[in-house]
Amino acid sequence: MNNASATVSPQWGMAVDLERCIGCHACSVACKVENAVSLGFFRTKVYYYDYAATNPFNRQPTTKRAFLPTLCMQCTDAPCLDACPTDAITRGADGIVHIDADVCDRSRDCIKACPYGAIHIDPVSQVADKCDFCAHRLEADMAPACVEVCPAGVFAFGDLKDPASPVSVFNARHGTQVKAMKAEEKTRPRVQYRGLGTAVPLAMEKKVPKGRAHDPLSYETDTWDQLKAAFSPAPASTPHPKTPRKA
Repeated sequence: MNNASATVSPQWGMAVDLERCIGCHACSVACKVENAVSLGFFRTKVYYYDYAATNPFNRQPTTKRAFLPTLCMQCTDAPCLDACPTDAITRGADGIVHIDADVCDRSRDCIKACPYGAIHIDPVSQVADKCDFCAHRLEADMAPACVEVCPAGVFAFGDLKDPASPVSVFNARHGTQVKAMKAEEKTRPRVQYRGLGTAVPLAMEKKVPKGRAHDPLSYETDTWDQLKAAFSPAPASTPHPKTPRKA
């Protein structure tokens, strides 16, 4: 990843392999530690989704859980950038969308414009905050924290212009399997996903908020009602007969 001597800026991008995600939250925890993200707020969040399925071995009804890591998509057509009234949001030469804390006026227009719930107002600094691919680590020739700690190799990251970079190799290998989340938003994100519609049901995209920040309580509980409709209620337990007391 050493680009110190490069005359042309890299174009950073990421591919997320949902086939490999195990929902361990290592990425979101590392992100919080690395970037001092406040409790209840997220730069990176892993969503859960419980849904009714069929066991492939005995063909009986069962449940499955899917995982969807989310972060700022570093959109080429970033709605937040256009919505910001103070030009606090800019795109660097490397494609990363940044927020200038000294210029941010906390209008929340960027939050309302984001289709991915990626921006929040930090309760300590009182300015907008979001993922920037750990830009400070990139400057030190290090990978983003989420990429470094993931035990399952979910994140492929690198220079989109370099055909030998991990993200370029991943995209070339998997081709049309790599897609944008919420493609209908037409933001041209630099973060792409493999497994949307296969490893992860497309319905899971609806869990990712539009126009508001991530909810710390939005895990699998909001799909339990769907499971109730797919499974019969558990039979009532039979009371254990009482043993007569001895006189």
